[in-house]
Amino acid sequence: MEAQKSLKSVFAGSIGIITLFAIVGQFILSAHTSKLDRIDYIIQFFSYFTILSNVMVMLCCFFTICWSKSRMGLFFTRPETITAVTLYILIVGIIYNTILRFLSHPQGLSMVVDELLHVLAPVSFFLFWWRFLDKGTIRWSHIFYWLIFPLVYLFYTLWHGSFSGFYPYPFVNVSELGMDRVILNSFGVTLVFIVIGTLLIVLGKWQNKRRSQRIK
Repeated sequence: MEAQKSLKSVFAGSIGIITLFAIVGQFILSAHTSKLDRIDYIIQFFSYFTILSNVMVMLCCFFTICWSKSRMGLFFTRPETITAVTLYILIVGIIYNTILRFLSHPQGLSMVVDELLHVLAPVSFFLFWWRFLDKGTIRWSHIFYWLIFPLVYLFYTLWHGSFSGFYPYPFVNVSELGMDRVILNSFGVTLVFIVIGTLLIVLGKWQNKRRSQRIK
């Protein structure tokens, strides 16, 4: 049992350090090429779903190894919260590697940071979820709560873009696609969230069933 806890802490700590490095690295690298003032740059940087999802991964990991009994710690270490964050970071990996990867070709350190944010973070956090999380409290109804953050993010993106002209992803760019197409694209992405969230619940229930059978 102690060995399991130690391994969980090491795994969580490693993911937390990697995501922290990637987020800070991306912030610094992007700042060098940005022509925005400081406040606008910070707002724009944290307007990416990728960055917000990686921040949540980092928080889940760090609260797993320290301050887990604090109010924030109890929230970020709940199985429902960790599964929601797993869903978000998996969506980041899926959307990037199927749609966005071919739109830019970063080089050098930018490429390394890009891979950490969009590949290593999704894969490693899914493995953490699969290997260490007790999924017995996860219910089908949770998927509706998991959709709240992406929907709030969508409304924020459309609202912010309406006066700033900045849309972080091409499939929500109202200026180029029009609102009707963006709504259609958003509906499609929402379906992907529902499908992946459903798969996570199915996998969790299947894993719990197997573990119960082994105990018997």
